[in-house]
This record gives sequence, C-alpha cells and structure tokens, in this order.
Amino acid sequence: MEKDFSHLSVLLQESIDGLAIKPDGIYMDATFGRGGHSRQILKALSANGQLIAIDRDLSAIEAAKSLADDPRFSIHHRPFSELQAVAEELGLLGKIDGILMDLGVSSPQLDDADRGFSFMRNGPLDMRMDITRGISAADWLAVAEEQDITQVIKEFGEEKFGKRIAHGIVNARQIAPITDTAQLAEIIDLAVPVKDKYKHPATRSFQAIRIYVNSELDEIKTGLKAALSTLAPQGRLTVISFHSLEDRLVKRFVREQSRGLNVPHGMPILQVEIDAAKAMKPIGKAIKPSADELKRNIRARSSVLRVAEKL
Repeated sequence: MEKDFSHLSVLLQESIDGLAIKPDGIYMDATFGRGGHSRQILKALSANGQLIAIDRDLSAIEAAKSLADDPRFSIHHRPFSELQAVAEELGLLGKIDGILMDLGVSSPQLDDADRGFSFMRNGPLDMRMDITRGISAADWLAVAEEQDITQVIKEFGEEKFGKRIAHGIVNARQIAPITDTAQLAEIIDLAVPVKDKYKHPATRSFQAIRIYVNSELDEIKTGLKAALSTLAPQGRLTVISFHSLEDRLVKRFVREQSRGLNVPHGMPILQVEIDAAKAMKPIGKAIKPSADELKRNIRARSSVLRVAEKL
C-alpha cells in the first residue's frame, strides 16, 4: 500500500510560468514526484494538450495512478536521464514544447523512514530512488575503500571532515555491519570534532552518499543534454535545484549552450556565424522562493529555478 506523505511542490507557479505553456502543447514532467507540478501543467492544457511524466521512484509511479483517467497524461518508470529515449519511443523527439525538472530528493522520500534517506527517522540504510536498480547505501558502505568514501563525502557533501568520517565508518563496520540510518548518523556525529549548531553533523554526509548511490550528478548532466535534443525550437526548460552542486551544473550547461562558437580572438568569422551556433538562451535570472513560500515550506529555502529556451 502506498504510504501517505505530504509534499509541497517548490517554486510551483514560477516553474509553470517559466514553461510559457501553450494549451495545445506537449510537455514533459521529468521528475513526477507526487505530481504537484504535473497537475498544475494539466490545468493549463486544453483537451488537445499532452503531458508525459517520468520518475524512477516506484512510489511516484503509484501516486500517478490518481491521474490515470486523464487521457492527456502518461507516466513512465525511468530515470529522467532517459527522457530522450522516452520521447523517441513516443515519436515525439524534437517536438516537446517544455520540460520541467525538479532535482534532488522529495519530501515523501525524506519522510519515509523505510527509504533510508534521512537521519531524522531511523530506518534501513537504502537511499536508492529506484529500489529495483543499483546498490544500497548500506551495501556500498560495507565494501567501499576508505579513500573512496572520503572522496564521495568531500566532493558530493562538501564536508571538510570527510576523511575523519570515512575512517570512522571503516572502523565501525569492522565491529558490526552498518545497516540503518541511526547507526550511520551516530558514527558521523562521533567523527566530527566541531559541530555546527544550525546543522546536524550528518547532513552533508547523508547528502553525499545519496548523490553517489543514485548517480545524481551524472543523471543531471545526461538529462540536460537529453532535454536539448528532445525540445522543439522555442521549447522551454525549467530546472529547480536544491544545492550548489546541482545548480552549478545547470548554470554551466545553459551558459555553454548560449555562448555560440568558441573561437580564438581575431579569427575572421562573423558574429552572425558565432550566434548561429547558439543552442539555448537563458530566460530571466535565477529565481528563489518568496518569503511567503518559505513560511509555508522551510524545505524550499535552498531551492533555485533556472529557465532556458531552445533556439
């Protein structure tokens, strides 16, 4: 049975506005979650519009059954990095008018202790967004080299005590397997010598391990390239990020696609030829949640929305 965990879609209206929805258009929600963005898109579509949703989390696929009677809607159990393949299978490659990506982990995933994403509720140390694929956090931590754990925690968690934490994990697993979130959180807490009074010592490490287990940054890189190939000319891409590693990838991608030809200074080439190679253009500046939204949903505090248009 699907568990009921509440979810407030972040930057909901701003991301929908960024899509500049055409009532008869074809749109893709690449990260369905609990469907907040999808439902808002469907409100803006006519009977001739179409919404294709994607999610790799089986709980999201289950939640999408509530929209099963809407003929404009379909959902596919895939990671969003495979959105181009989904469009190809539907004969819609290059015909999508807008793609929305809401990156990172969702509130229902965090709130369900059985998923192992959060140190706030004890549960099995899994962390996989798609439990049908890949290796769990517990299984990885059981075999990973100390150096590899250090690198993951430092790189993906931006945690300065990564080496201490990795050493603590390796020592602890020699005594007993690390199988639940409370165990891991306690190990990290003991390993961190200086505490941040505003943040739990395990916050960055849990983020890092989750990103690694789900290959999240590689998913983003692949998904952004796939979105460019999948969009129709003048199609919009809206991406919501939740930490600097994600946002940096999105910002860099849009900047690179909007730069045109990269030629040495003084080369005899016309500006029009440089501009012709531009694939996208940014729409407006990065958008952050309003004070009103932060009052309703504190989890929105780190979110940022970027919008781009395919040329």
